[in-house]
Amino acid sequence: QVQLLESGGDVVQSGGSLRVSCAVSGTMVSISINGLGWYRQAPGKQRDLVASITTDGRTNYADSVKGRITISRDNATRTAWMQMNSLRPEDTAVYFCALGIPPRFWGQGTQVTVSS
Repeated sequence: QVQLLESGGDVVQSGGSLRVSCAVSGTMVSISINGLGWYRQAPGKQRDLVASITTDGRTNYADSVKGRITISRDNATRTAWMQMNSLRPEDTAVYFCALGIPPRFWGQGTQVTVSS
């Protein structure tokens, strides 16, 4: 069974920074052979891709976050992060970590709220 646990969500002011983490656990799972992605879902909206990182480290970002967000991973600790800078109120959402591209396993999400 694969589990993903997000953490680090918080309430921050506009212009602030936050780092969210995703810890992957479970037997027989190696994140080194799986891509990872961060998605977000605001109230009443669909879940959208924010950033992804492939097994060989190639990254992809949504246009709305390019230059402000950086995704990274550590295969040894089975952890992924997303550093978010220059946060805006429109970044407010529940942020989900997903294993696999396309996603096969999801975490429960962590709430990020950006106040204006």
